[in-house]
Amino acid sequence: MKKTLTTLFALLWLVAPAAAKETLTIYTYDSFVAEWGPGPKVKEEFEKICDCTVEWVAPGDGVALLNRLKLEGQNTRADVVLGLDTNLTAEARNTSLFARHGLDLAQAKTPIPWTDEYFMPFDYGYFAVVYDTEVMAEPPQSLEELVNGDPTRKILLQDPRSSTPGLGFLLWMKKIYGDKAPEAWKKLQARVLTVTPGWSEAYALFTKGEAPMVLSYTTSPAYHVIAENSDRYKAAAFAEGHYLQVEVAGLIEASPRKDLARKFLAFMMGPGFQDQIPTTNWMFPAGATSGPLPPAFEALVKPEKALIFPAKEVDQYRRAWIDEWLNATTQ
Repeated sequence: MKKTLTTLFALLWLVAPAAAKETLTIYTYDSFVAEWGPGPKVKEEFEKICDCTVEWVAPGDGVALLNRLKLEGQNTRADVVLGLDTNLTAEARNTSLFARHGLDLAQAKTPIPWTDEYFMPFDYGYFAVVYDTEVMAEPPQSLEELVNGDPTRKILLQDPRSSTPGLGFLLWMKKIYGDKAPEAWKKLQARVLTVTPGWSEAYALFTKGEAPMVLSYTTSPAYHVIAENSDRYKAAAFAEGHYLQVEVAGLIEASPRKDLARKFLAFMMGPGFQDQIPTTNWMFPAGATSGPLPPAFEALVKPEKALIFPAKEVDQYRRAWIDEWLNATTQ
């Protein structure tokens, strides 16, 4: 009997499945995990070294990402959150959901000195009005020209309540117009074809020809040059400067997989991740790459002035500035 039981346990051990790999759950925005975005390749590269499975969760654009986290609170499934930006980091820290990353801040390659102990940057870019040269020979040369220009030449914008580009444009307007922003919004409203929840929807409408202009990035034309061999779409250089966006990632304090999450953040700052950024996320890398940027990036608009509000100031006034925008554009 004893021999039979021993034999049975041995057979069960042989057929038992291998221990399940850890699953690292990463919340991010929808375009990051699209088949043409960096998500699939990042997942592949990290899984080669982590002995784990990466699970992406993409609830929408960046602001929607923070809103979901705030709703879930300590019950969030996220181990890592990737896709907030510096306009949201103060508010994100105030949730007490994030842990210090523990990485060397000198790894960050950004236009502004990096001092954040909770979030590390993975890319950066400058917001811009991208236009279709086949239907618009003379784009606006400033925010002032955009606001006061021909109302028949429409632009597609994103909602600052759900989209980080939408929030970035709202801050750009506020940075230039200050207390006069409501009047500028009212003037601009005549040129706005629609306001979409996120960047992906707006850019898709733009490339379908629904409007000659869209809020996007100075780097967006590089996609069309590299992927489509086309220089049809260009970014307009604005005299007042361009608003800077730095996208970041952080780890969740309550995660039972914080060691794995930190390993991912360390990986994020190196070539396995950063090499994907220029030609899949179409932004500038914020960490070490294995080589120089593609030549198409050399021809992009280079803002003479980078505009940005401190994160704490955005946290303090964001709701008031959004209400200001709503009141100006819905009357």
